[in-house]
Amino acid sequence: MTPKAKEACGLFGICGHPQAVEKTFYGLWALQHRGQESAGIASTDGKKIAHFKGMGLVGEVFRADVIARLRNPVAIGHVRYSTTGSSTVQNAQPIVVDCSRGPVAVAHNGNLVNAGSLRRALEQHGSIFQTTCDSEVILHLLAHPETGAGMEGIAQVLARLRGAFSLLFLTPNEIVAARDPWGFRPLCLGQLGDAYVVASETCALELVKAKYLRDVEPGEIVRITQKGIESRRFTEATRPAYCIFEHVYFARPDSRIFGDPVHLVRRRLGERLAKEHPAKADIVIPIPDSGNSAALGYSHESGLPLEHGFIRNHYVGRTFISPTPEQRGEDVQIKLMPVREVVAGQRVVVVDDSIIRGNTSRRLIRSLRDSGAKEVHMRISCPPTRHACYYGIDFPTREELIANNMTVDQIREFLELDSLGYLSEEAMLSAVSNPPDHYCTACWSGNYRVAIEEPVTKLQHEKC
Repeated sequence: MTPKAKEACGLFGICGHPQAVEKTFYGLWALQHRGQESAGIASTDGKKIAHFKGMGLVGEVFRADVIARLRNPVAIGHVRYSTTGSSTVQNAQPIVVDCSRGPVAVAHNGNLVNAGSLRRALEQHGSIFQTTCDSEVILHLLAHPETGAGMEGIAQVLARLRGAFSLLFLTPNEIVAARDPWGFRPLCLGQLGDAYVVASETCALELVKAKYLRDVEPGEIVRITQKGIESRRFTEATRPAYCIFEHVYFARPDSRIFGDPVHLVRRRLGERLAKEHPAKADIVIPIPDSGNSAALGYSHESGLPLEHGFIRNHYVGRTFISPTPEQRGEDVQIKLMPVREVVAGQRVVVVDDSIIRGNTSRRLIRSLRDSGAKEVHMRISCPPTRHACYYGIDFPTREELIANNMTVDQIREFLELDSLGYLSEEAMLSAVSNPPDHYCTACWSGNYRVAIEEPVTKLQHEKC
C-alpha cells in the first residue's frame, strides 16, 4: 500500500481481570495498525503504578519477563506514532507521573489544537515538561492545585482542551475513559466476565473475547473500577465530527466504528466508485491491504473480475510510519510486488484508498507497467486530499499534498496513468449510516469543525 498519512494511536484498557496485562498485550496487538513506533503498558495493584514502554512493535517491546513484572488486575496500554513530538522513547505512552494526588498515567489518541498555548501558560507558572508531545499538557493541568479531584477534576481539564482526544487515565483505583465532544476518534466499551474493557476499535475486544457494550459517547467520561462503571458528561452534547478517514483507511476492516462495520463501508465506497468512474478494463486489483474491500465493491458493481495483482510481504510494517521519504520508498518496494502473470497484457483498474504525496503511487504504477500491464486506470475511494489535518492525522502541510498542488489530470500525468478517478464527497458520505454533517471532512473540504486557535507550532506538528 502507498505510504499515507500517519494516524492516531491505539488505546486499550481493562479493569478487574487477573490477566489484565496479558489481555492488554493482545489488545494492543490487535491495534498495531494504529501505531508502530512505540508501545507501552501501565498497570496497578491498587497502591502503585508499574509501567514499561519501548520503541518498536508490541511483540518486540514486551517479553515474557516484562509481562510478568507488570502483572496486576488493572492495566492500560498504548501504541503510538508521533502526530506531535519526536519519535523517541521519552514520548512513548502511557505517560506516568507522581503528583500531589498520587500516581497517574495517561494514554492519548488524537491531537490537541491548543496544546501550544496551554503549554506556554503552564511553563510561565513553573511547569517543567519531560516530553515534546501534546499529551503531557493534560497531566500538568490535572496536577494543577486549582484542579479538583476525581472525575470532577478530569472534567475540568477536559473542558479546557480543544481538538481530538480519546483518553485513558489510570490511577491506583480506577481507569477513566474520555472522548472529546466531537468524537473525532473511536473509543468503545466492552465486558469480559466481571471485567470491563475499553479500546480504540472493536477488533481489540474481539481478540480478547470481550463483548462489545457500546461506544464511549462524545463528551462523556466513564469511570471504571472493579465494582463497575459510572458515567458523566463534561460538556453539552454537540454535533459529532467523526473522522470518516477512519472508515476510508485507518480502522481495521473487521472493526465496527461510529456505528458501521468498516469492511461493509469500504465495499460500498468501491461500489459507488465504480458507478462514478467506470473503466473499460479487464481486471480490478487492490493496493493491499487497505484497498481490498473497496476493490471488492468496485469489482461487484462493475462486473470486472477481482485479481490479486500485488503480493504483500507481511513482514514489512505500514510504510506510512517510516521516518524518512527514502525509507518509505524502500519499504514499499520490499512490501508490494506485482504479479506479472496476472497483469501482463491486461487493462488494469487499481483501487486504493487515497493518494497523499503521490511518489509511492508512481512507483507502484511503474512496477505494473514494467510487469507488462497494457493500461493502468487508478480509482481512489475518497475525494482528493487537499488540506492539512490537525485532529490526529499527519497531513502536516498543504505543500506536501499532491492534490493541493495539481489538478486531477496533472496527477494522472504525474502518476503515468491512463485514467484517474476520485470518489466524490457526496458519494463517500452516502456509504455511512450517520447524517453527512456528523463527519469531519476537513482534509477534503477545508471545513474545520474545531477552529485552529494559533499558527501550527513545532510542538503541534514536529515530525519524526
